[in-house]
Amino acid sequence: MNKFGFGFLIAAFLFAGYWFFYRGKQEREDLRASSELIQKQVNQVGKLIVTEGYFSKVFTFKNSQSLFLNLWTSDKKALVVVNAKATVEYDLRQLETEINAENRTLILKKIPAPILNIYPEIEYYDVTQDYFNSFGAEDYNKIKNSVTTQMRAQIEKSDLMENAQNRLLAELTNFYILTKSLGWTLMYEEMVIENEEQLELMKR
Repeated sequence: MNKFGFGFLIAAFLFAGYWFFYRGKQEREDLRASSELIQKQVNQVGKLIVTEGYFSKVFTFKNSQSLFLNLWTSDKKALVVVNAKATVEYDLRQLETEINAENRTLILKKIPAPILNIYPEIEYYDVTQDYFNSFGAEDYNKIKNSVTTQMRAQIEKSDLMENAQNRLLAELTNFYILTKSLGWTLMYEEMVIENEEQLELMKR
């Protein structure tokens, strides 16, 4: 091999070494940048998602007591009007995630459950009571617990819960869009999320 051929071989070897070194360095920098971007997105959604609603309902409370060996009945009753504010919260500070930079994967390990809070305002109308069977603190606590339980059942079947889930889904979609744009994979537990329709399964 002449000097020209030998010099060309050395130059080609050096160029190839530089190219592989530069490419590997660039890939590492891109991986680190994308990892930091995903971590930043995870930190940004660490907030409460709150949906509010207002509900009203009318109840009738009745109570009877038998007195004097069941010879006499003492009654009390009231018309109870409840106006309640309800909130549904997702505390995304409890969202558990794992970033696997080597495999370019973001893993959602745990999605917090919704928290339903009810703040009832109770008004009493048409209150009738007897001397031997009058309203007391125990009655008012019983009424409050009863109407709160019934209101909760009503709200859980309402659109409020669905609206809160849709807001959660919007946040989860941001994860999917970001990872997909960076060439990463989004996983929920052991399931790979390949389309937005699969996100519907994550919020249930």
